Amino acid sequence: MRYPSYDGAELAYRVLEAREPDVGRPPVICLAGGPGRDAAYLGDLGGLDARHTLVVPDSRGTGASPPAPDPSGYAFPALAEDVESLRAHLGLDRFALLAHDAACATAQAYAALYPHRLAHLVLVTPGSRLQGELPGDAEEIFESRADEDWWVDAYVAAHSLPDTRDFAEARALLRRAAPLAYARWDAPQQAHAAAQDHQLHPVPRIAFWQGVDDAARTAVLDHLRAVTCPVLVVTGDRDAVTGMRAGELVAASFPRAALRPLYGVGHYPWVDEPEMFRPVVEEFLASRFS
Repeated sequence: MRYPSYDGAELAYRVLEAREPDVGRPPVICLAGGPGRDAAYLGDLGGLDARHTLVVPDSRGTGASPPAPDPSGYAFPALAEDVESLRAHLGLDRFALLAHDAACATAQAYAALYPHRLAHLVLVTPGSRLQGELPGDAEEIFESRADEDWWVDAYVAAHSLPDTRDFAEARALLRRAAPLAYARWDAPQQAHAAAQDHQLHPVPRIAFWQGVDDAARTAVLDHLRAVTCPVLVVTGDRDAVTGMRAGELVAASFPRAALRPLYGVGHYPWVDEPEMFRPVVEEFLASRFS
């Protein structure tokens, strides 16, 4: 399916209809992170489509969506405008927004601009670059797993990434570092990670923060103080990508947010523990703050 965005671009999205539909329950728009990763990696978010219709867009230059005519179209504030165009296309007055990883910055930018459109906001394993802090607990989580078979090779790969300028080499390093993103390295995790090679796109990835200076960043944070919809921030105690402290900083950016740490879970909680992740999100989406 396609929708026209603010500049006339025809962007792609897919719809997973609720298998047990409940009249009156708004759909959940689900944003993929990476940044610059095909939304296919979200799958059905551990079966979240059982009770909720999921609308999953491909951001510009990923999946079936065309590239942006200008790199600024890949920056997360512009991607937030794409979300607003999708909302208008779907004819939704209010909706639930779920974002993972880097897309949590897009979701926060959307919440800052259009708080009246959100019924619920779910931020899954977010980073805290928008908050201006990069906590070190992800590295501590990584180092705590040094007795696992994959650890040495993943450690070398992860610490080589900042110095690489070749995207093919970066893909290879990310492949080797992949186990650090999961709570364990079993068949489901390996299968999920294997798809990453063909899901990452260099220009959308590099341009995600383009043009976002301190003034723009703090303006978003200032507006988050006016967000009144229920907010849930999910973290994982085995997440060696963004850690747990980043989620605490993100939750603290809202006037009222529920922080839910999950144990035995990494950066992709619906892959590691779908039977833990799904009920937490379902319960939250059914709730209202008093």
